[in-house]
Amino acid sequence: QVTLVESGGGVVQPGSSLRLSCRGSGFAFEWAVMSWYRQALGKERELVASFLPTGGRKNYADFVKGRFTISRDNLKSALFLQMNNLEPEDTAIYYCLARLGENNYYWGRGTQVTVSP
Repeated sequence: QVTLVESGGGVVQPGSSLRLSCRGSGFAFEWAVMSWYRQALGKERELVASFLPTGGRKNYADFVKGRFTISRDNLKSALFLQMNNLEPEDTAIYYCLARLGENNYYWGRGTQVTVSP
């Protein structure tokens, strides 16, 4: 059974930092394309960042603007998202996605991030 569990969300002030974690189990984590998505209230889910399983290639959404860093620890089956200089517009539920194939992917249940003065 594939499971993805996110943690690390919370309520912070603008300019603060948070580090999100996603722990995976039940699949070959080291071969999965791992990504962070987010969904704000009333908006569609959007890609934040991805980390390919080979070559260390990372992709970021434009709105990240160098503020976020995605990383992974294959030995611990863990994915991370370091978020710095948070803005109110970053308020959303952040989801972890494991993609094992074109039509084979799994979502976590998400962790809430709220950025408010």
